[in-house]
Amino acid sequence: MKKTNLKKLYKLISDYNLDGYIVPKNDSFFTEQVKHDRLQLITNFSGSAGLAVILKKKNYLFVDSRYTIQAKLESGKNFKIVKIHEKLPKNVFMNIKLGFDPNLFTYNQLKYLFGKKIKLLPIKLNLIDHIFKTNKILSKPFYSLPTSATGESYKKRINLISRYLKKKNADFLYVSSPENVAWLLNIRGSDTPFSPLPNCCLILSKEKKLYLITKKHKIKNLLRMKKLLLKQFIEEKNLLWMEILYQFLKRILLNQNF
Repeated sequence: MKKTNLKKLYKLISDYNLDGYIVPKNDSFFTEQVKHDRLQLITNFSGSAGLAVILKKKNYLFVDSRYTIQAKLESGKNFKIVKIHEKLPKNVFMNIKLGFDPNLFTYNQLKYLFGKKIKLLPIKLNLIDHIFKTNKILSKPFYSLPTSATGESYKKRINLISRYLKKKNADFLYVSSPENVAWLLNIRGSDTPFSPLPNCCLILSKEKKLYLITKKHKIKNLLRMKKLLLKQFIEEKNLLWMEILYQFLKRILLNQNF
């Protein structure tokens, strides 16, 4: 992390008429270990959990008790280290305007961390990506595990969820967590450094229809094995999946943390 990168971020903060910008550890799939670690890029902090709030004149890095010493060693020169288990951002800041990438936070997270006295402005462009302009390497396609390795077929698991949806009078289940999709479909991927997680989401209907939301190159093997049909795939950037959700908003099961 170079101080020149912080200066570039300060300029962007001013360009967007903000007081500061929020940088979390997680990616858009909310996994703890990420290949593209924006937090480390801008703070030099390499721990598995943390949150940075970068203001025009002062920078803050929030970490839990596991990482206070590490954070001071890696980032203490340019960041004030705050123990998040003692003070949340809403206890530190007041009446300021902070920008954030809406793909990296849930509504409940923002409400819990920043409260009502901080104005939050969603920005479509991720400012860290804009500064570092890292070359995105295509990850390998997903692969399927045999029932002998998983102990249960994916069709049996889909049947279980179908029955549950009918019992709860719901039309769809929206699965946002890659590890849950991996379990349900018996698939794996190479999207995180230390776990074979497939970065994707899933919509499953009570009639057992499924829509896998990811990038097209990742479904190559699943299509070849006929585990997935092309009509069951939705491109990650295509908002069709949101239309499907909104269509059945009153009868869809969602993770309560959202």
